[in-house]
Amino acid sequence: MSLEHPKYTAAVVQATPVYLDLEATVDKTVALIAEAASNGARLIVFPETWVPGYPYWAWLGSPAWTAQWVQRYFDNSLALDTEAEHTLAEAAREHGIHVSLGCSLRDGASLYMGQILYDDEGRRIAARRKLKPTHLERAVFGEGQGDSLAVHDTELGRVGALCCWEHFQPLTKYAMYSMNEQVHAAAWPSFSLLPQVYALGPELNDAASQMYAGEGGCFVLAATTPVNEQIVEMLCDTPDKRELLLVGGGKSMIFGPDGSRLCEYLPPEQEGIHYAELDLGLISLAKMAADPAGHYARPDVTRLVLDRRASVPVTYLDTEAPQVVADEPPAPDGDEVVPAGVG
Repeated sequence: MSLEHPKYTAAVVQATPVYLDLEATVDKTVALIAEAASNGARLIVFPETWVPGYPYWAWLGSPAWTAQWVQRYFDNSLALDTEAEHTLAEAAREHGIHVSLGCSLRDGASLYMGQILYDDEGRRIAARRKLKPTHLERAVFGEGQGDSLAVHDTELGRVGALCCWEHFQPLTKYAMYSMNEQVHAAAWPSFSLLPQVYALGPELNDAASQMYAGEGGCFVLAATTPVNEQIVEMLCDTPDKRELLLVGGGKSMIFGPDGSRLCEYLPPEQEGIHYAELDLGLISLAKMAADPAGHYARPDVTRLVLDRRASVPVTYLDTEAPQVVADEPPAPDGDEVVPAGVG
């Protein structure tokens, strides 16, 4: 007797949002969801901070210069339980597709690097936050917490997600592997920022997604977003900035649980959707030789402590003081009450 394992088509986006425009980017998101669903996809993955685009400006100038973008970026970020989010959830429901959406997630007066997962009925399964924004991202975003390391049971398998250089955090990856992750949404920005820095380029970061697949024995859907000429024109007001942000940088891919590539790369400046057939039955074959948190682990030698409790900055206690019942009736007016044993 053989178990039935989920088999389905998955889609990965390589596209550019309508930069710093929440409403227009939501419209484009809905169109891409519809396109993927019409091609038979049951899951679509979007890049890091797809809504309303990655804050490239944070890397291009002084804090005084970058301040001009802060309010616009904040105002066009995505908040939960708003009309914009309801539109995205409804698109998932209408087209019967699971969606992993990268976004700048607004909560109060703070922003976080978010990934929202919707099921095919438009229900929000999770809204995680990147644990540690990378380098200058920390000038824009707050940090996530341990509850953002989670893998979720869905009809498509056990699905998890990480952002960008979270794939360079060995303990973060191991935490995800330990939860028997089967399908992983890897959200990346463009690889054309700071081309002088090899570590930010396409080769190493593509290899990180591939290694995650082979190491974790899971499917990895790696979504990226090319920089277009409109973004360069908007942000690069001096020649030196044009050397720091180039057109292109897309390198989306789908990897199998053995690390193999399941589709062809698009040109780095081109928009499109990648598709691949996922057969979750192949995971047991991939993990036959090495299951990093299972039979290939040595918890007697090395093990991870994971705290998934969410911490909050304020704990609200009951503000009503409890009513005190006196042991003795109150003394008549003008009489002094002397505690027992005194005097």
